[in-house]
Amino acid sequence: MSEKVLITGHQGYIGSVMAPMIQSAGYEVSGIDTTYYGDDCIFIPELSNIKCINKDIRDVTQRDLEGFDALIHLAALSNDPLSNLKSQWTYEINHKASVRLAKLSKKAGIKRFIFSSSCSMHGSVSGGKVYEDTPVHPLTPYGESKILAETEISRLADSNFSPTFLRNGTVYGVSPKLRLDIVLNNLVGWAVTTGKVVLYTDGTPWRPLIHVEDVSNAFLLILQAPIEIIHNQIFHVGFNEENYQIKDLADIVQSTVPNCTIEFSQDHDGDQRTYIADFSKIKRDIPNFKPKWDARAGAEQLYRAYQRSEMSFDHFMSNKFLRLKQIDQLIKTNLLDNTLRWSDKNTIQ
Repeated sequence: MSEKVLITGHQGYIGSVMAPMIQSAGYEVSGIDTTYYGDDCIFIPELSNIKCINKDIRDVTQRDLEGFDALIHLAALSNDPLSNLKSQWTYEINHKASVRLAKLSKKAGIKRFIFSSSCSMHGSVSGGKVYEDTPVHPLTPYGESKILAETEISRLADSNFSPTFLRNGTVYGVSPKLRLDIVLNNLVGWAVTTGKVVLYTDGTPWRPLIHVEDVSNAFLLILQAPIEIIHNQIFHVGFNEENYQIKDLADIVQSTVPNCTIEFSQDHDGDQRTYIADFSKIKRDIPNFKPKWDARAGAEQLYRAYQRSEMSFDHFMSNKFLRLKQIDQLIKTNLLDNTLRWSDKNTIQ
């Protein structure tokens, strides 16, 4: 009998790629998702039909979790602009609800708990690389909420409960639930819809990039790894050769999208994080984890997908692809209440 895996946030940007991948590897996959990004946010058709519990992660019960061998926890308020909307929501969902979920998982007999974290908690680091044991300096509620969750969940580890913390690099690439508020997806979007690659920093900040399919593969390989290798471990998820300066990404996009120019915005309120992440640990301990994508191939994939969808600037800037705009729209139309839960418990978007 195949192992049963529960994925939270399986209808999100990463989850809608990861869940079918893990399902196709032979696991019996179910999902929990509050469906903030429902049918209105589909970019390309989803590849599989995953059994779904429509539920806010804060309201999950032990009963929801019983019978599963492993849990992959992706669900979160997913980026810094969104987490700054009301930081209390970020701490409630990304930190407190994640720790509560881990405790319930342990009680329910789930052995493996794989937590989707982020390299962004390193904040702004000048000079040198950051490693898994480098002291973190998160600049935002999002980054801080992730490190708080990691710290508390780690304390639950024992012979019956094995958490692993995967700090993903900055993700890019085509997904059924595309996001255009992340750097490479965004730069290609600007180039396709305006003819300009617009930078909101001076172009010098560093970012480790990783394709959504490579991230999904990392989670699959951690799921398959001997438990003694991944037990209560932190892994940076990415590849050493995929650290880029923003200006390098702009050059890649300019060479991919015909007749576009690079433009530096006078508004330098853009994301000021900068860090070069080291990925030697995952390369050593999970040797089958190898890149299928690099930023240049990813930019080409995004360009072709945007062309096929005939993406306009209005489309590019809509709530369909921008997480903050979608949440804002749901609040303004009273579909979400002041706790960020569905106003009508029966409403499924």
